[in-house]
Amino acid sequence: MAADVTARRGRGRSRYGRYSGGDPLAPPVDLGEALAEIGEDVMAGTSPQRAMQEFLRRGGRDQRGLDSLAAQVAQRRQQLLAEHRLDGTLQEVRELLDQAVLAERKQLARDLDDEARFSEMRLGNLPASTAAAVTELGDYPWRSSEARETFEQIKDLLGREALDQRFAGMKQALEGATEEDRGRVSQMMADLNALLEKRRLGEDTPEDFAEFMDKHGDSIPGEPQDLDELLDELARRAAAGRRMLASMTPEQRAELAELSQQAFGSPELAQALDRLDDNLQALRPGEDWDGSESFEGDQGLGLGDGTGVLQDLAELDALAEQLSQQYSGARMEDVDLDALARQLGDEAVVDARTLAELERALRESGYLNRTADGALRLSPAAIRQLGKALLRDIAERMSGRTGGRDVRRAGAAGELDGSTRPWEFGDTEPWNVTATVGNAVRRVVAEGGDPRSGVRLSVDDVEVDQTEARTQAAVALLVDTSFSMAMEGRWVPMKRTALALHQLVTSRFRGDDLQLIAFGRHARTTRIEDLTSLEALYEQGTNLHHALLLAHRFFRRHPTAQPVLLIVTDGEPTAHLDRVGEAEFAYPPHRVTLALTVRALDDVHRLGAQTTIFRLGDDPGLAHLIDQLARRVEGRVVAPDLDDLGAAVVGSYLGSRDPGWDQARGFWPF
Repeated sequence: MAADVTARRGRGRSRYGRYSGGDPLAPPVDLGEALAEIGEDVMAGTSPQRAMQEFLRRGGRDQRGLDSLAAQVAQRRQQLLAEHRLDGTLQEVRELLDQAVLAERKQLARDLDDEARFSEMRLGNLPASTAAAVTELGDYPWRSSEARETFEQIKDLLGREALDQRFAGMKQALEGATEEDRGRVSQMMADLNALLEKRRLGEDTPEDFAEFMDKHGDSIPGEPQDLDELLDELARRAAAGRRMLASMTPEQRAELAELSQQAFGSPELAQALDRLDDNLQALRPGEDWDGSESFEGDQGLGLGDGTGVLQDLAELDALAEQLSQQYSGARMEDVDLDALARQLGDEAVVDARTLAELERALRESGYLNRTADGALRLSPAAIRQLGKALLRDIAERMSGRTGGRDVRRAGAAGELDGSTRPWEFGDTEPWNVTATVGNAVRRVVAEGGDPRSGVRLSVDDVEVDQTEARTQAAVALLVDTSFSMAMEGRWVPMKRTALALHQLVTSRFRGDDLQLIAFGRHARTTRIEDLTSLEALYEQGTNLHHALLLAHRFFRRHPTAQPVLLIVTDGEPTAHLDRVGEAEFAYPPHRVTLALTVRALDDVHRLGAQTTIFRLGDDPGLAHLIDQLARRVEGRVVAPDLDDLGAAVVGSYLGSRDPGWDQARGFWPF
């Protein structure tokens, strides 16, 4: 229900509140955007845990993130401090005092006796201090009934404000209260202090609390279910009241301390409240009893309202910490949605709940795995999803190139086996026209259309003939992981390229074998999961020699497969392996390094490898060397922009698998 309702049933209580579970009919959160951005950050060297936190902090295209909510919290906090000041009760008491004195002076002016003149002198010599003046007039014999009534309002106001500072809403509840009402309040205070003192001694029982609530429950804000709930609420309020006093000037605190003795016309209430504060601080020492704030506004606040603002500030501080998610074990479910609704409204709650659902879905989807040491890592499922997204981007980039279309040559991939399947990017099999048109007709009918008036094909309708591959390829992708790749912003494009090629080979060309080889000062074979999360390596050395040795060994393990060598680099070979397997580095490149690199490339070429070198950067020396290496092994050189690197590598691979692929232009011809 929209409003909170509380029903009492004897001593038991049933609570009814606003539904806070979100829209039960809402679709599940879309993890696509989150996974894509998390994957980008991971490939840039961020840990998956940090990448997830960063996404939640930034938010998505149509989703506010934690930073936006935290900024709103900070703005709300600053607004409270800028709008208010804390002398509202003093100001209200001063106004009532001035009204009472003015009314009394009018009455004295009409009276001609000597006592009236003495009273005028007494009023004329009142102290400048509001508290001292109220104390001075405590035993004044008022002649004006209006003045007497106004002065009594000061005592009543002080009592109600003092109670409101500890029990929210008491100021309004006791407006116009009778002596009997005040007596009940005094009894409630005595019983409450007695109950808290039993708790301090460890002698209280649930029956004590139930008896207290049956007797005084109407005077207690909220519906506490046990003494601990009552203690928590009262201590938070009392601590906020203490912080409010600490935020005042010393003069204002002194004035209020003196005025408190006049609450309800006697010091008994002030004494009972001091006793209550002592009990609460002893039972809840962890509350902030000593803080203060700097208020700069023009709107004066009374003791009760000021305490409420201090509670709001504390709640905002707690929300800021929850939204920061910087503490150990932080989760979105830690965010207090009720507090967020109170401070920022329901729209902020919707945003926070969506972020919490995203976080929970990411953890439960299987996209993030926890390793033995407790760290999060992208799972194989997440790697596949990222690879699919990258392939879709590459397909759009390829099909959008001027003068070409993404068209497949019939029969290029192998011999037909009689079955069909849905078309996916990378397929070279021919369309099955019958199945494709049948899919389109069924879709139109399902959408309520009439196929007799025409059918338009959708890409989802297309089915291709299943074929048996005629050839197998052994693909070695050599990626440069040297210092310059990280420094020149080529680290993430390199990983995206490897991931897209890995996805294409493992999903569309399952008969092929792909070996990923990373080379810096040394070279090493690597899994796609390890390469994706590999942090930037700030090491000097481009050991293409070592990488080619590993590629040669890989090709030798697949003697019946067509070798395909793809090299991505931005630097000349500056390291090689010596006779004992140690890396030797030299810059400019040493002739021994160049000679060993050329020999290793020749060995790979003798195995029949189709070689393509992707040169990154515009260094003339590198361009000259790469051109010479490619000509030596009848290979190709491609110098793509970073944005086109993935499309260039995938296109080169597809060219090795399909002779109809136009390698120069990157698409199949008409």
